[in-house]
Amino acid sequence: MNVGIGLPNTTPGATGELMLEWARQADAGPFSSLGVLDRLLYDSFEPMSSLAAAAAVTRRVRLATMIVIAPLRNTALLAKQAASIDALAGGRLTLGLAVGARLDDYAAADVEHRGRGERFSRQLAELRDHWEADRIGPPPAQSGGPELLVGGGAGPSFERMARYADGYAHGGGPPRAFARAAASACAAWGDLGRPGRPRLWGQAYFALGDDEAGADYLRDYYAFTGPFAEKIAAGNLTSARAVRDFVRGYAEEGCDELVLLPTVAKLEQLERLAEVLA
Repeated sequence: MNVGIGLPNTTPGATGELMLEWARQADAGPFSSLGVLDRLLYDSFEPMSSLAAAAAVTRRVRLATMIVIAPLRNTALLAKQAASIDALAGGRLTLGLAVGARLDDYAAADVEHRGRGERFSRQLAELRDHWEADRIGPPPAQSGGPELLVGGGAGPSFERMARYADGYAHGGGPPRAFARAAASACAAWGDLGRPGRPRLWGQAYFALGDDEAGADYLRDYYAFTGPFAEKIAAGNLTSARAVRDFVRGYAEEGCDELVLLPTVAKLEQLERLAEVLA
């Protein structure tokens, strides 16, 4: 299993300078990918812009959205942004997409929340059309467009993933939760007669040695979930042993790529995680 690290694009205190240095060090370290999150109504860096900046200062590490909320965006523009990043990065983009769960983001974007699933399905089909028809340019570096992941935990999410995407992006939780979702993804894949199995990506949060700051961020970021935000905060990985056990658990459940997302925007966090994984 490959292990990536998140850019702190939604983490309090992150600056543009920190984001660029973080990307440079991730590219030089043991990490296989560099992931970003997406939130409109939050003090955060926009994910596609963040990956474009990271593309300019990296050469090796894969660049991934974990995930971008597709229905908030115009499909042709999203296709052009993704193709541009993929071309700038030499084919290193993995585009993870989902419908998102926050009503306030839809209201702020002036996009109707109802019917977002149907719109998302149309977007997934249209993205491939844009990339393959080469109408908007630049052509993606990867034939047929960037590697495409679909996230979500309900039945329609797995069906969309199997029909339109290359793999599945799990939203987080312990290894057993990933295993259940991965089984549903693989079943949907098989039901459509696709060969092999989908690429399986997972994610988790970490703040090594910094319990409270990271937990406070997660409580704030997930406040819209109510009491469940406390459960998310409790899952923050704060020790070397917790990270190693979590990584081992995901590997045993068949995860292909696990992205560990920082909840504290300090370069020491990247350095400590690199040491733990080494």
